[in-house]
Amino acid sequence: MTDHRADTAEVTCPFCFQPNEIALDWGGADKQDYEEDCQVCCRPWRVRVQFHTDGEAEVSVDPLEE
Repeated sequence: MTDHRADTAEVTCPFCFQPNEIALDWGGADKQDYEEDCQVCCRPWRVRVQFHTDGEAEVSVDPLEE
């Protein structure tokens, strides 16, 4: 059986609007909620990931209030 799950996701920073590639941790919980900084402007986001049984991951980022 071939694994078609992506190891990364591309998201857009809610501050500088630049694309960022983030790693996905399929070995963690089905729902994940954590903080990560933009790779371009270094401002913090709240990342939410929902993994689905079909191998898809739903990823969203929102500004984290400083």
